[in-house]
Amino acid sequence: MAHERPVVKRTARAVLLDEDGPGAPSLVLIKRTKPGREPYWITPGGGVEPDVDGSVVEALHREIDEELGGKVTDVVPAFVDTVPHTTDDGEAGVKVQHFFVCRLASMDLSRRHGPEVDEPCGTYEFVRVPFTREGIASVDVVPPALSAYLDKNIEGVLALLAADLG
Repeated sequence: MAHERPVVKRTARAVLLDEDGPGAPSLVLIKRTKPGREPYWITPGGGVEPDVDGSVVEALHREIDEELGGKVTDVVPAFVDTVPHTTDDGEAGVKVQHFFVCRLASMDLSRRHGPEVDEPCGTYEFVRVPFTREGIASVDVVPPALSAYLDKNIEGVLALLAADLG
């Protein structure tokens, strides 16, 4: 019988849709550029802080507020990715990344705060891509498992925000 790997980190990330007009909604992403690396695109969100956050969903709301000065609605669990991870103090295990589909209710980048703003490592650029297979394929979304999930499930992700989901 296989031993379970210890969960050493959890994150909450938003597959954040902005229905800002007719046609397909936009997916709000953060283009990360770090010295010496090719740019990559991530969903807004970050680590769950057990001493601050009462739940993974609370962490998601806190991170959206910090990174975007934003508020989200209709938060629905969509996807979980588990990857090997070693903490800064050397504890080895896995990182569980919780991805939630949600709608952007508001965003005010002038309200951004937190470590990404106070001590940035590289640059953070906020971009919108069409929430279509072509839009997602046009950028290097990480983790790759999320990119593959979105490519296979655009219609299903949109159905998670349908009025009749309950």
